[in-house]
Amino acid sequence: MTDAKLPADLFADLDRGSPIPLWFQMSTRLEAAILGGQLPAGARLENEVGLGERLGLSRPTVRRAIQELVDKGLVVRRRGIGTQVVHGPVTRNVELTSLFEDLTDSGKAPTTRLLAHQVVEADEKTAMALGIEVGDQVSHVRRLRLADGVPVAVLENYLPLDLAPFSDADLAAQGLYQLLRALGVTIRVAKQRIGARAAHADEAQLLEIEPRGAVLTMTRTAYDASGRAVEVGHHCYRPDLYSFSITLVDK
Repeated sequence: MTDAKLPADLFADLDRGSPIPLWFQMSTRLEAAILGGQLPAGARLENEVGLGERLGLSRPTVRRAIQELVDKGLVVRRRGIGTQVVHGPVTRNVELTSLFEDLTDSGKAPTTRLLAHQVVEADEKTAMALGIEVGDQVSHVRRLRLADGVPVAVLENYLPLDLAPFSDADLAAQGLYQLLRALGVTIRVAKQRIGARAAHADEAQLLEIEPRGAVLTMTRTAYDASGRAVEVGHHCYRPDLYSFSITLVDK
């Protein structure tokens, strides 16, 4: 990954005598370049100091312009990497879909880093959610999901062993719900809770956010057509790249 080469004429018409702030002029031009494809997803912007020196702008002006793009979800600041183009946040309708499918539907390229895939004994909460006995063996899967190369979520799931014959390659290449459907499992209903908390140390590192930075959380238990619990998930998401959309209907 290299720094993006900005179009030579991108800032040629900055008007230093205009009542429109320079940071706003700069951010609108960068936004147009991102939305127009001149700065593709994954491109890394030149650092604030270098960009300011090249354009004859103060560092606070450049920082404010970049922050405007961060607030719009067009770029993210990544620890140890810099400022990277992401082409907007993912907005997920609260439906019976997987994150893999939602990213694909939104035009982003999902990739997965498998963090854990093992058989463990169910603790009390997992056993209660899956309707099994404490200590029964279950499949534990933990993954980092990326969109266009940018980490978006840490996904942790527990499944009954008979519904988890998946290989590491399967889990890296497809969404969990896709794999379950291939087994003939039809998910009909799910109980879901959405919240927020401070990131755990390893989550902050994986998601490339500040230590104890805020994350969105979702806990979901999904059931098949017979009413059997087929998976329980504990997921956390970067709030600057991800949001939930819910439609409310009056009774």
